[in-house]
Amino acid sequence: MATAGGPEGETGSVTGSSEPAASFGLPGQPELTDEEARRLLTDGELDVQGRLVDASNATLFCVVTLDGVSAMCVHKPVAGERPLWDFPEGTLAGREVATYVVSEATSWRLVPPTVMRDGPFGPGMCQLWVDVDETVDLGLLVRSEHPDLKRMVVLDAVVNNADRKGGHLLPRPDGLVQGVDHGVTFSDEDKLRTVLWGWQGRPLDDESVDLLVSLEPDLDLASGGPLARQLAPLLTRREITRTRFRVRRLLRDGIYPRPRGEWPPVPWPAF
Repeated sequence: MATAGGPEGETGSVTGSSEPAASFGLPGQPELTDEEARRLLTDGELDVQGRLVDASNATLFCVVTLDGVSAMCVHKPVAGERPLWDFPEGTLAGREVATYVVSEATSWRLVPPTVMRDGPFGPGMCQLWVDVDETVDLGLLVRSEHPDLKRMVVLDAVVNNADRKGGHLLPRPDGLVQGVDHGVTFSDEDKLRTVLWGWQGRPLDDESVDLLVSLEPDLDLASGGPLARQLAPLLTRREITRTRFRVRRLLRDGIYPRPRGEWPPVPWPAF
């Protein structure tokens, strides 16, 4: 069965729809590049098929169609979000899209194509549905040395992911591991919670250092950094500034993050 995460880390079954059949489209449809997927998600017509009933916020399973091409997607309208006391500004949908924007800046493709768009219940995020390789044991995966998980540790530290559960990992049949459910990210307080502590304290590898060095100036609001401009409609100025601070701190420390003690280090439930 295909899976996709719900808003606060809950995977769930779909009601009111048939089981998804492919990672990047429906049977008989062509595979999509990420650019094609973004255009389809942004401009296509959304047809709601059902709802992920285990999700704590409204999460709709949809088919999106444009110019005769269709794909499956998850739509989370802002109107269906429950307020969070520790994330009083912005929206969960905006944070999900912001995480995708940062992921794209890394070129690591760790988050499925995600856009902000209007839907049948107002604006919200829309994310390409991803089928998973069900032969992969998530319990073993989170303890593995998979290079995408190592990269995800860096991404989560940059976006300050407060909820990286094992169930948020999508091991695709092509070997790529992606992550979903990024609604509780970008807090201006340190809130990193993750099941991916396997690299804690180790020196950052050269790939991660080079990536962080390139991200740092792009997050400079004062100079109009390109990544800061992309994030500006989605996050507050302080959140963007703190994101740049976290990049600088990672470079200064030179190691993969360790639990800091001010915040529970592992989300509950862990999967």
